[in-house]
Amino acid sequence: MASSVKELMAEANAAVPRISHEEARRLMAEENALVVDVRDAPELQAGKVPGAVHVSRGMLEFRADPETPYHDKSFEKERPVIVYCASGGRSALAGKVLKDFGYRKVFNLGGFKEWAEAGGEVEKPA
Repeated sequence: MASSVKELMAEANAAVPRISHEEARRLMAEENALVVDVRDAPELQAGKVPGAVHVSRGMLEFRADPETPYHDKSFEKERPVIVYCASGGRSALAGKVLKDFGYRKVFNLGGFKEWAEAGGEVEKPA
């Protein structure tokens, strides 16, 4: 069991593969991957990946678990899931939680800024 943030991050990064922007686009187009933005609400002012579901890191377990009244039906254990945050740390931790919950195909896209700078589409807030 991890006893520090450094160890927790190492476990998360070992369990959840980091994928390229190209691979993320492929998974979204060909495998209907669920894209999950785990940033906090104020961070969404910069935009988000189009179609991404916003679930702040603090609510992820409740949205992903079908046994809670907060479950989001977008979360299906057999559906690929791509998580991202601002820099890749929270998304790694979020991905590890999903793996622990039995989600099999979980990937870390990393940071939103990297996505946007690599030419990824950005959905601006209304």
